[in-house]
Amino acid sequence: MQVIYNVIQQLVSQAVTAKLIEEEDMIYARNQVLALLGLEAYSETDEEFEEKEIPDLLDILVEYACKNNIIEDYFDSKEILSSKIMNCFVARPSTINRNFYELYEQNPKQATDYFYELSRNSNYIQTKRIQKNIVYQVATEYGDLDITINLSKPEKDPKQIEKEKTVESIGYPTCLLCAENEGYAGRLGHPARSNHRVIRVELEGEEWMLQYSPYLYYREHCILLSGQHRNMVINRNTFTNLLKFVERFPHYFIGSNADLPIVGGSILSHDHYQGGRYEFPMARAASEETFRINKFSNVECSTIKWPMSVIRLRSNEIQSLVDTSDYILQKWKGYSDPFVGIYAFSENTPHNTITPIVRMRGELYEMDLVLRNNRTSEQHPLGIFHPHADVHHIKRENIGLIEVMGLAVLPARLKDELKEVGKFLLDERHSIAEYHQEWAKQLKAKYKDQHNEQNVERILREEVGAKFKKALEDASVYKRDKDGKQAFNRFIETL
Repeated sequence: MQVIYNVIQQLVSQAVTAKLIEEEDMIYARNQVLALLGLEAYSETDEEFEEKEIPDLLDILVEYACKNNIIEDYFDSKEILSSKIMNCFVARPSTINRNFYELYEQNPKQATDYFYELSRNSNYIQTKRIQKNIVYQVATEYGDLDITINLSKPEKDPKQIEKEKTVESIGYPTCLLCAENEGYAGRLGHPARSNHRVIRVELEGEEWMLQYSPYLYYREHCILLSGQHRNMVINRNTFTNLLKFVERFPHYFIGSNADLPIVGGSILSHDHYQGGRYEFPMARAASEETFRINKFSNVECSTIKWPMSVIRLRSNEIQSLVDTSDYILQKWKGYSDPFVGIYAFSENTPHNTITPIVRMRGELYEMDLVLRNNRTSEQHPLGIFHPHADVHHIKRENIGLIEVMGLAVLPARLKDELKEVGKFLLDERHSIAEYHQEWAKQLKAKYKDQHNEQNVERILREEVGAKFKKALEDASVYKRDKDGKQAFNRFIETL
């Protein structure tokens, strides 16, 4: 029992060090944790105890709760208790919002630094799990692309999967992004959010909510979600909101997934944006062809050297960028070019939309408009402008906002599967998944007598990067060949 007391003692001390609570709060916070663990007493000790980080201390407490039948031993139950424990150290939303905006008055970056560190220290951001991700870069003709194999989200255990079969939906919170998630304890099939907090942000008279992603894909990966549960939409208001956000937080970029299936993100049922303090590969892409739109002479326009079809706009005037972006969106939504397979509609079903991204460039606002089309065909049932079948063994999922900008989020299965491909290249005993076999044979022929134990990992990383590059090129509405460039110019001429 004394070991658990030591763990609680250290957790409370760590919370003080992390500035989650003050020293005056220590007894109160400790008693809250004791109650969650079914403990009615506590005694301090001078015994030396190995110093651990907050996530590791939580793991010990959760394991204790399972062994002593305080909670059931399955993933969601453990997450709920862990979140409840950390909630003992997190201030109420009103206090956090007040602190945030007091700091904002001094400097917007100080405000986000405060909220980001709070989200990390409270274990809402899963720092320990994120460290498991495989992250590297691959050089291409478009610049370095970012590759991640996402190992941070734990797989559900069989016990939980079986339990979920009996769970009925209760419709609260309405979805994973809704405001009602703030402080929600969680339940089987719905993530624990006791230690979750959001910052209220007003944009154009509407309430939006700023939070960080629990499983960061990049530095300070934040989500700005509508206070109302409504479908994703790309329209004039979207452009205004994105630009107004970076006006208020100029050290962050922000963008929106497209609003149609296949080319949109995973959650189209709740209007939201994603941002952060990170420079994506696409942001570093050079301009290729520059042009002006007569109606908007104070906006610089260009295409960029990127595998997808992007129009980049720059101006020091927000309204001019909103007007120009909306003009391009409306033109694109009704535009067809049969020569390159672009059709705006199938009967009354729309296919054209845009993925917009905004950032600051000194005193200028920069808007990237990525042209998207979600049409399918018999040859490409998952999408004509979607990763094609030859890359599905690496990347089958949608090319959403994050991938568009040059960061691959690849499935965890690849960690072990690529090891087997490596064994094949080294003529060792292997067990290659069937969908990798043709690719593995191609690699063996390509690198004949060039691969060894020292370079096989490098080869595989580079070739996975090449597959991601191909996935982006597949998703481009205008290919980077002669016909594609001419077709892109035809659209630009209509502007």
